[in-house]
Amino acid sequence: MSRVLGRIFVASLARRRLATALSLVAIALGVALGLAVQIIHGAALDEFGRGMRLLSGEADLQVSGAREGFDDALYGRLAMRDEVADASPIVELEVRLPGHERSLRILGVDALRIAHVHPALMPRVAEVSRDGDGALAALQPDALFLSAAAQAELGVAPGDRLDVLAGTRVASLRVAGSVPGAGQGRALAVMDIAAAQQLFGRSGRITRIDLRLKPGVDVAAARSALAAGLPAGVEVLTPRAAEQLAAGLSRAYRVNLTMLAAIALVTGGFLVFSTQFLAVARRRQEFAFLRALGLDRGTLMRGLLVEGAVVGLAGGVLGVALGHGFAAIAFDVAGGDLGAGYFRGVTPALRFDLPASGTYLLLGVLAGVAGAWLPAREARRMLPARALKSGDEARMFQFRPQPRRAAACLGGAVALCLLPPLGGVPVFGYLAVALILVGAVLILPMLVRGATRIAPRHRQALWRLAGARLAAAPGQAVVAGAGVVASVALAVAMAIMVASFRDSVDRWLTAVLPADLYVSASPQGSSGVLDPAALQRIATLPGVSRTMPVRFDTLRLDDRHLPVSLIARPLDGGRLLPLVGQSVPPTAGEKPAWVSEALADLFALGVGARLVLPLGGQPVAFRVAGIWRDYARQQGAVAIELADYRAATGDLVANDVGVFLAHGASFEKIAAAVRDILGENTVRIASPGEIRAQSLAIFDRTFLVTYLMEAVAVLIGLFGVSTSFAVLAIARRKEFGVLRHLGMTRPEVGRLITLEGVLTAAAGTTLGLVAGTAVAFVLIEVVNRQSFHWSMDLQVPFGGLLAFAGAVIALAGLAARVSGHQAMRGSAVLAVREDW
Repeated sequence: MSRVLGRIFVASLARRRLATALSLVAIALGVALGLAVQIIHGAALDEFGRGMRLLSGEADLQVSGAREGFDDALYGRLAMRDEVADASPIVELEVRLPGHERSLRILGVDALRIAHVHPALMPRVAEVSRDGDGALAALQPDALFLSAAAQAELGVAPGDRLDVLAGTRVASLRVAGSVPGAGQGRALAVMDIAAAQQLFGRSGRITRIDLRLKPGVDVAAARSALAAGLPAGVEVLTPRAAEQLAAGLSRAYRVNLTMLAAIALVTGGFLVFSTQFLAVARRRQEFAFLRALGLDRGTLMRGLLVEGAVVGLAGGVLGVALGHGFAAIAFDVAGGDLGAGYFRGVTPALRFDLPASGTYLLLGVLAGVAGAWLPAREARRMLPARALKSGDEARMFQFRPQPRRAAACLGGAVALCLLPPLGGVPVFGYLAVALILVGAVLILPMLVRGATRIAPRHRQALWRLAGARLAAAPGQAVVAGAGVVASVALAVAMAIMVASFRDSVDRWLTAVLPADLYVSASPQGSSGVLDPAALQRIATLPGVSRTMPVRFDTLRLDDRHLPVSLIARPLDGGRLLPLVGQSVPPTAGEKPAWVSEALADLFALGVGARLVLPLGGQPVAFRVAGIWRDYARQQGAVAIELADYRAATGDLVANDVGVFLAHGASFEKIAAAVRDILGENTVRIASPGEIRAQSLAIFDRTFLVTYLMEAVAVLIGLFGVSTSFAVLAIARRKEFGVLRHLGMTRPEVGRLITLEGVLTAAAGTTLGLVAGTAVAFVLIEVVNRQSFHWSMDLQVPFGGLLAFAGAVIALAGLAARVSGHQAMRGSAVLAVREDW
């Protein structure tokens, strides 16, 4: 019996080769996209975690503070604690390399202590460096030890020299050996801690202390005891906690891409629904005959569900193979973070991910089964005696309006948008998106029926026939247009969201770049700075009206969040920031601070709140004077007046300086003068336009994957139109035969099919535009705010969306015409023979 059922159900997929193939490909694309994102980010996170564990070595606890470090006297106090067996001080630097676009991570370590805590970072002196130096080569002030990856990327070998930027001068270091324990793919360097402090102006400062506790000491108790005596801004973390905090920064980006892939998979499920529904309509008499021979309802339904499962399984297997292929290509083209910049310097290797592959394979099967569920239920409910009559399949397309269910879906979406995230993930926002899509599909038959009633009566017969068909069988629009609604809604939502984001970023860059020329020593690193003498020489150049020095640092406000960025520069009472709302000046005697939207959300801060910042090792109280937009620092940022920063820290250097030119001054002449003062390769000079263009190029590269997913979703929707009309044309062969008996020619039947495809796609596209706008609002106001903690202004690209809608409708008409070609090939007499 099972073999017979297999031939009846599963073997029927081979008879519907085109529909089966398109459904399979749709599910495969959804599985491949989701699996590729999972593989890429999983490998990147694993590699990132291994790098973090490499740097933490055998430490049980890490004591860390701001990027500029803290007093190294703390190392002596902690090393003498009873709980501590070994302590290793570290100076961690991101060092600019003149002549290179990238920077190099240099770790200043104590060669006498590192073997006890960080054995993987032990430098190995090369033979070429042993002569004359012997075992003391690692302690030489100019000795630098590079990992294999760093040597390969920089093109240097032991014995060569490497130039690095220290302040505003170029220093030459000798490559004295390697760091063999760093493994493959990790570009870093090690040098003596005293030499690093001296060379990079960090005398008496360290950035981290790694502690290995004595046997039997409880880590949690030791952490609490050690934290009690630390200066402001210095925290004690376990290596695992530090790794989780760093990896958590990319979580929202990873979740958003995974959700986009999931929507593509859901769109594939809509296509399975379309093909299975039409297959059931076409085989309705066959199923009625089997029911009359004794096949029970449950077996019929199970057989159809197995068909969907087989399609899902085949698509899942193909998707797993494609997913690994996409991941391999992405590693070469976009890197381990798909261009987002979260895992710079990480070079993960492709490997087969069995758990992720199994999960997405199962999702493919579930998509196939879910798509086949409603058609199988419809087949189960049919009456055999009625279904044996010719033309009974038309009942399947007489969908009952579901206004209450549609309203419930849309109302539920509104309610879900009001709920907070779960664990920082906007779960309810994504559920709201799903409910909007379901509600739109439920509205589709009502929209088609209403449009055909209010539309003016067209005199041409083809228009009247097409309108009458859709009015009488609105379910046809659901079957053919469900995939279009979902895919168009996704594409429109992402287009609006990306356009809004890009426009907001562009205006944000204009606001935060008020100067005419920017001189940058090392904005992302910590080795290049502009000292007061250099700042003064730039300020007194002919043609310079005024300058705006900028100092960057990172501050740890607590041990539950990542360090936040500190920006100290002249702010003119907040008027030089892109504020959200008004800036409220503090009362007399209070220092103002302006926090980014991310910082305000993460730390529950509002205007007027008290904020304590650890500056110079001491807590300094500020009053939040305003909230501003910042699209560069997802972990949060705080901006304060440069004068307040210098008064609290005594730090007079700057990372950047903005230069305002006098009227008539030449950008090129001022830039050349700055290079003459500071040196050709020590600073980077750019105009606001160049910085803005480079930033927007990075933005576009980051969203490249999003654009590709949109294209796949639209392609799947067009697959649905093509498949649906191909099967509809076959199922309606008798109807077309009658029309040809009444005098219609084959070309006219083809135009009728094309017109129906255009009208169906127009209805689906129109509804997709509306639903996509609603989804975009959810993405902007809920998902984006809960994921990244920043806001943006709504920007709708009307011209692009109208062009896109027109293209989708035209392609859908073409797909319907090509797919319906088979309906015009047979004889008109044979087409209606069943009705004689």
